[in-house]
Amino acid sequence: MEIKKAAFISSGTASNHFPAPVIPEYAMIGRSNVGKSSLINMLCNNNKLAKVSKTPGKTITINHFLIDDTWYLADMPGYGYARRSKDTRMDWEKMTLQFLTTRENLLCVFVLIDARIPPQKLDIAFINSLGTHGVAFALIFTKCDKLSPKQIKDSINVFSKELLKTWETMPPILKSSAFNKLGKTEILGFIERLNISYKKK
Repeated sequence: MEIKKAAFISSGTASNHFPAPVIPEYAMIGRSNVGKSSLINMLCNNNKLAKVSKTPGKTITINHFLIDDTWYLADMPGYGYARRSKDTRMDWEKMTLQFLTTRENLLCVFVLIDARIPPQKLDIAFINSLGTHGVAFALIFTKCDKLSPKQIKDSINVFSKELLKTWETMPPILKSSAFNKLGKTEILGFIERLNISYKKK
């Protein structure tokens, strides 16, 4: 699959701000500064689609993009940014959980993990919360251009070992780099297969 058209359509914090849940939807989320916006832009062939910032915590709303008029991509606020107030972070967590557990057209949440760093408690806790609420998800290890193939493999193995302390099996795992477009074909192929399954229902 190759994305031919991508357009920003809404930004909000409550259900009445979001587009009608009538077509497949995917969400991207991760710790602040993990590279969500860069990955979205890479997948959509548009470097200006999602705003990229070097300042963590920049995204404070759920931003929706309409892709090829057939599915939605939701850019979620990054979690774990300590420089926001506790009340603000709690509001974000509540908004995020409500969105992820009530959108009936949400087929998969892509949880982005920085491949360069060891497993973080925030990532593990968030993934476990998705499991508790029965939300389907996949992992995307970002910034893989910064590492050698062996380092990427080792990083994923270490993360998997940590996650398997609370999970019986691993979720789908994808690798990416917004810099050299690593993983673009695999991620879009993954989405295309889910879209096809959705249409058959």
